Amino acid sequence: MQALEGLDAKPSQRLWDRHASPISILLLSGLLLAAAFGFTGGQPSPPRTADLGDVRLTVKTPTIIRNGEFFETDITLTADVPLGDAVVAVSPALWQDMTVNTMIPAPAEESFEDGHFHFSYGPLDAGDSLHIKIDGQINPPLFAGTAGEIAVFDGGRRIGAMPLRIKVLP
Repeated sequence: MQALEGLDAKPSQRLWDRHASPISILLLSGLLLAAAFGFTGGQPSPPRTADLGDVRLTVKTPTIIRNGEFFETDITLTADVPLGDAVVAVSPALWQDMTVNTMIPAPAEESFEDGHFHFSYGPLDAGDSLHIKIDGQINPPLFAGTAGEIAVFDGGRRIGAMPLRIKVLP
């Protein structure tokens, strides 16, 4: 068989003509590594503890989460002195574009005062602990993240607060 004029009888083949591009493999590997190191959310978040003097506050909540996901927040108050009315207060900025589905146990009273949602749980003796579990979901409009604080009050007296930042990925 004779080749047409101007064409080689045997076309040259480059290495890339028969194999997948290494760029796609590198991109996939990069995404898998990012997920393995927790940069895409879904990793367990360690509990954060703050000693506020009269109370020790421990909060376990995701610090990186994906949009639309359900999440759990565990709050534990341990009283070092008796509290007449243990109140957990959450800044509205922290729950911006989030849906809170449940809070167990339910507070005895709920209110909005001084720019915070207040949840009253009644008296707490020295050495006793109050464990609160909150289930929620990230709403679609929330992008990039949110920040706020969880504060502890004894009735109307502010004891202290823990700042929190939650990064939200698409």
